[in-house]
Amino acid sequence: MGILGWIMVGILAGVLAKAIMPGDQDLGILMTMALGIVGAILGGWVMSMITGTGITGFDLRTILVATVGALAVLAIVGMVRRRSALH
Repeated sequence: MGILGWIMVGILAGVLAKAIMPGDQDLGILMTMALGIVGAILGGWVMSMITGTGITGFDLRTILVATVGALAVLAIVGMVRRRSALH
């Protein structure tokens, strides 16, 4: 899958992660896209480390892995924002 494919998967994963994660993340569309793309890369990397194979196609497994990665990134961003708001 090319870079454009990963960007599209990342955007979809970012939107799904924001819909799944409770609370108000207060992120714009560009941050949602970046979150999803980073999450897709993170999820794909972790999956390749676990299974030994990378994600090569656009299917349900790709969307799930990218969404889980985006959820992880969204949780990390939320923790950093809460911590910085306390200081």
